[in-house]
Amino acid sequence: MKSRSVEILVLDDDQDTLDIVLHILGPQGYRVDTACGAAEGIDKLASRRYHVLVLDLKLPGMDGIEVLRRVREKDRDLAVIVLTGYPSVESAVASLKEGVSDYVEKPIDRDKLLQAVERVVRDKGLLRSPEEALLLSVGAKVRAERKRQELTLKQVARRTGLSVSLLSQIERAESAASVSSLYKIASALGINLRDLFEGY
Repeated sequence: MKSRSVEILVLDDDQDTLDIVLHILGPQGYRVDTACGAAEGIDKLASRRYHVLVLDLKLPGMDGIEVLRRVREKDRDLAVIVLTGYPSVESAVASLKEGVSDYVEKPIDRDKLLQAVERVVRDKGLLRSPEEALLLSVGAKVRAERKRQELTLKQVARRTGLSVSLLSQIERAESAASVSSLYKIASALGINLRDLFEGY
């Protein structure tokens, strides 16, 4: 969805990780900026307003928790998603104390990162319209139920008669599905149509 104006800074000392996150989030319509290292990240955070910070915990010279503490001195409202290749109870507790919104392990799983960002965007009220929030919610529910049942998009397409492309667009909230299409999807997944709209 290209209508988003959510600004995200990705702070990591590994260029490959920066490229991966940019490749995942950019096509979803987020405005993604990157910083390779703590000093550059702190400078960018001081000079520009971001909605979300995706932060690696292991940074040379200054660890992610220290960066987070410095960020929190100036901005208590910035949503932070922590990335780590070395998950531990200690790092999770320290992150939570600093008000981290989510915790994503490396190697980065595309769906988990997208879900974390979408949850933060929704919780912070950063969506541009209620319609966009609804599309994201329905898409996430369809994707979660499909994955829970270990079904591929191709299998659901066969069950519904809908194209793989359309199903993928619905899951990524890039297309507003008709009631008829959603009914077919709900039936194929064995759930009630109203379950897709729970909370609305």
